[in-house]
Amino acid sequence: MNRVAIAVLALALSAGAYAQTKGTDMTKSENKAQAQVHKGTGVVTNIDRAAGKVTLRHDPIKSLSWPGMNMAFAVKDKAMLDSLAKDKKVQFELVQQGEQFVITSIK
Repeated sequence: MNRVAIAVLALALSAGAYAQTKGTDMTKSENKAQAQVHKGTGVVTNIDRAAGKVTLRHDPIKSLSWPGMNMAFAVKDKAMLDSLAKDKKVQFELVQQGEQFVITSIK
């Protein structure tokens, strides 16, 4: 009887350790996906300095499977908005942070 109880306990502990490992792997892959840098080109259509956002009419972004569209993006640093003007053609890089995409570089 003791051997059976020990075997069941060992099986339960190894299953729990496996589940914890799988969760860790998922978290790492989710973080890696969110840290991926995506590149795009577009035209500035609006600048909201108070909110730290720029609206772009961007070309398709292949790495995200996005078609060309108009979108407002937060910028990592509001100072990045100082060099922008409406109708200016730009190249930009963005990363996903949680649910939103944030521009980390714009030229």
